[in-house]
Amino acid sequence: MKSFFRKDILEMSGYVPGEQPKEKGIVKLNTNENPFPPSRKIKKYLSTLDIGILRLYPNPESCELRKIIADKFAVKESNVIVGNGSDDILNMIVRCCTDKKKTMAYFDPSYSLYPVLAEIQGTECVKISLEKDFSIPTEIPRKGLDSSLFMITRPNAPTSNSFPKKRIREICSKSKGIVLVDEAYADFAEDDCIDLLGKYKNLVICRTLSKSYSLAGIRLGFAIASEEIISQMMKVKDSYNVNRISQEIAKIAILDNENFERNINLIKSNRKFLIDSLRKKGFKVIDSQTNFVFAAPPGKSGKNAKETYLHLKKNRVLVRYFPGKTTGKYLRITVGTKLELDKLISLI
Repeated sequence: MKSFFRKDILEMSGYVPGEQPKEKGIVKLNTNENPFPPSRKIKKYLSTLDIGILRLYPNPESCELRKIIADKFAVKESNVIVGNGSDDILNMIVRCCTDKKKTMAYFDPSYSLYPVLAEIQGTECVKISLEKDFSIPTEIPRKGLDSSLFMITRPNAPTSNSFPKKRIREICSKSKGIVLVDEAYADFAEDDCIDLLGKYKNLVICRTLSKSYSLAGIRLGFAIASEEIISQMMKVKDSYNVNRISQEIAKIAILDNENFERNINLIKSNRKFLIDSLRKKGFKVIDSQTNFVFAAPPGKSGKNAKETYLHLKKNRVLVRYFPGKTTGKYLRITVGTKLELDKLISLI
């Protein structure tokens, strides 16, 4: 069977998502899901859903949803594209901008899907290591700035910190290719890069409803960019990439600003509690701008993180552990409910 597949596909590892437990009663703090429910208005919509509409294809370009997103961010509908989760958006831009000759740059550590998408495309990656404090290096390699695509997660995952906007402006102005700023966690941060869109024609902002809107289950993401960029991305998206129900749920969620603000404030409050509690236990915790924290257990040995991860897992609490010289010293812990965090801290 191996003869049927491309050599680079056979040799690649593929993306590894966070563990999804099959048992009930597990405290799940490993995949950055929002622990609070989405808009109650969604429940009302689903309870009155006419299943007859499911025989019909959804709007192929998610036009009504794009209009709502455009209004929210004060752009045109033609500046917006919608995807089956933000991963779909990332896949589109990689397919549009890279190949065996056009390279892709990204920071390390960052979202581990980036190099996987590049491998699928047969694209060479330019990996740029962050500093010890997870900041952007003072000098960015020319090869990175010359890449056809530069992927930046801001705030960053898994490290939870953000990067100064002046560094993003610098990268946009010096890059020869497209700069995609992945703002999956921007709603939990002090600022975002939406206001830079009008200043840099090569900038793409990517967002998701998975985190701040508590809608990871419907797989809905979107990007905002110049009409020139969006029109090219439209060529490579799947014909009906967002199902009819997800489009309707997303519209309801985005328009329910009251529920959105309530969820954000709850997460920020619980995030402070988690950070303070971990620091009292001797953990080194990065100042978080996300709905998770990146925390190193006390002690000089990097193995403490893995031991803590296994101890928590044994006691039915899942957090994320990333092996590696730098990341292997830390645990990524999703901000859960107060009850979930109490259990986590008591086990620690």
